[in-house]
Amino acid sequence: MSTEQLLPEGESIRKAVKWISEITKEYPEKNRKEIIHEAELRFDLSPKECDFLFRKFV
Repeated sequence: MSTEQLLPEGESIRKAVKWISEITKEYPEKNRKEIIHEAELRFDLSPKECDFLFRKFV
């Protein structure tokens, strides 16, 4: 899934999507739920934004 296919609103969620995409490409063995949880903290995402990430990446 490329970041161009995802067009969420808000700068922090866009940065999180890009970061998650880069990390999953670089470390495909890494657990996606852990990556998303780290993105939640790193980018200070709202519950709605976190839900979006889980729906798109898990």
